[in-house]
Amino acid sequence: MGNTFTPETGFAAVEGGRLYYEVAGTGPALVLVHAGVADCRMWDEQFEVFAARYRAIRYDTRGFGKTTSEDVSFSNRQDIVDLLGHLGVERTAILGLSRGGQIAIDFTLEHPEMVTALIAVAAGVSGFESPPTEAEMALFTEYERLEKGKAYDELTDFEVRVWGDGPNQPTPRADVRVRERLREMIANNYRLHHEELQPRVLEPPAVNRLGEIRVPTLVLWGDLDFSEVEKAMTFLTESIKGAQHVIFPGAAHMVNMEQPERFNAVVLDFLAQSLATKGHS
Repeated sequence: MGNTFTPETGFAAVEGGRLYYEVAGTGPALVLVHAGVADCRMWDEQFEVFAARYRAIRYDTRGFGKTTSEDVSFSNRQDIVDLLGHLGVERTAILGLSRGGQIAIDFTLEHPEMVTALIAVAAGVSGFESPPTEAEMALFTEYERLEKGKAYDELTDFEVRVWGDGPNQPTPRADVRVRERLREMIANNYRLHHEELQPRVLEPPAVNRLGEIRVPTLVLWGDLDFSEVEKAMTFLTESIKGAQHVIFPGAAHMVNMEQPERFNAVVLDFLAQSLATKGHS
């Protein structure tokens, strides 16, 4: 990355909190929503690249990174509305991974007039359930044990293995730089954030409403991820008219961090085609 790249940074007032954000570039807006095991820095290999063509916006959701919040009930969708209002953005493409992908999907359903394109990566689909394999269930049980015991150092190691290397993959499998960056973000969140937050969920959930999504949609996932991710992303692709999908062989959950060059190329190609078609670029 170039040394001259200096994004605008700041905080946007939201209900009971302040969202940390970074903005760079000009052109159509593109919001990046991070995973639940990261913060906005997970987009380091994307942010400057995307800002060369778009007004790229990344931020820390509540309970993560530099964002601060009181112990409140809140809406992740309304937080994005407030952030965009703060920045003077009326419409945007939105890209989210994992929990961030679920937020992006739900935002698109709740505020369709504000979304120009949707990119969901290894995303959650609110209301979608798929039974885990026996090996995956063992991982969930171990996670609950560590979380209940507040064993944060062990939890951090566990999450790096599961989300970085992939469920029941050999450790270490992912590149050491990916694993260490993921470790730093996870440990930082455990260290800094102990808010009692109550997210207000989308009602009704997305699972039976995906046909409402009319914007160009791209669905991405890695083939080393949880079985539920593959099933949810297949369901998403089949349920949204015209949705495209790309599978990343040899990648687990953090697709953009593991294979940034291919990820960036796929996303930029999709945006160039879909926004030009819709007359937004």
